[in-house]
Amino acid sequence: MPTVATPAQEHQERWDEIAADPALRDLPYKVETNTHGQIVLSPHTNRHSDLQEAVQELLRTYAPDGHVPPEYALATPRGVKAPDVVWMSPGRREDMRATGDPSTLAPEICVEVMSESNTEEEMQEKRILYREIGAEEVWVVGEEGDIRFFRDKEAERSEIVPECPQSVSGMN
Repeated sequence: MPTVATPAQEHQERWDEIAADPALRDLPYKVETNTHGQIVLSPHTNRHSDLQEAVQELLRTYAPDGHVPPEYALATPRGVKAPDVVWMSPGRREDMRATGDPSTLAPEICVEVMSESNTEEEMQEKRILYREIGAEEVWVVGEEGDIRFFRDKEAERSEIVPECPQSVSGMN
């Protein structure tokens, strides 16, 4: 009996095609896909990049034992998404690698930095998708640097990084 590819496997295969395309390698945009495997490009502003760097610095300061890469590709049921910053423990990193590239398992923390082109509905969908594939927390950083923490619902603080401030102001 033939096996049927799961949506995550289909998204991984499509991502492999995109990653292999030399015309797409040096785009100055965040690249993701939607449910249909179509490419979605998001331009970056310098402010957005500054906030990403500030989040990475904050996580390296308050959770130094983890890995903090930017724009880490994750295969979700609705396409490949690339959170602006992620934090993963060494053990989770190994578990994620075992699921393929892009990973079908999310890191413990996925962070999205809001920009003018984002909507609350888009962020809510991403929060749901990241949690669905295993993220314990999703952080949303506002354009002014304020951080909102989400688990099953919005929380006052991060449970994984409880000393983390509620803003990245002053970090960069």
